[in-house]
Amino acid sequence: DLFGSVEPLLPSLREDGVAVWVLGAGPYPEGVVALQELLDAASEELQPEEVWEPEDMNDTCLYIFTSGTTGLPKAARVSHLKAIMCLSFYELVGASSKDVVYLALPLYHMAGSLLGIVGCLGIGATCVLKEKFSASHFWEDCRAEGVTVFQYIGELCRYLVNQPQ
Repeated sequence: DLFGSVEPLLPSLREDGVAVWVLGAGPYPEGVVALQELLDAASEELQPEEVWEPEDMNDTCLYIFTSGTTGLPKAARVSHLKAIMCLSFYELVGASSKDVVYLALPLYHMAGSLLGIVGCLGIGATCVLKEKFSASHFWEDCRAEGVTVFQYIGELCRYLVNQPQ
């Protein structure tokens, strides 16, 4: 859905060595990796560990987008080790596979994607994704989905406390 916003930047991204991957129907310009085509062509057979296991767990696994609270927004490096550690996040705070986790944080942020989604995968919990946080619909959503855990950052709890009963 957001490819149109990135497309004008493709020449400068290529100059900087940035790869652009897109999931969705193409066609896409040369140099853009269409993930759906690769997924459709991929084998169901698991590859040997030496193909997918990182040589060094401190190597870059992925980049996340920081919100810019300490300056301008920017990409931040996440190592394989840190990504794997996120699998244990909910276990560390006492959640289990029986929990239903409500997540309304942006998925381009580490708290949403790695701690939230990957954390749910780590314990086998159900994750309820909300496209946008709404204090006025929060409790209604939680009741409807059987939510037992809510992940938040920043001001979300203050917004909830300031809602009428």
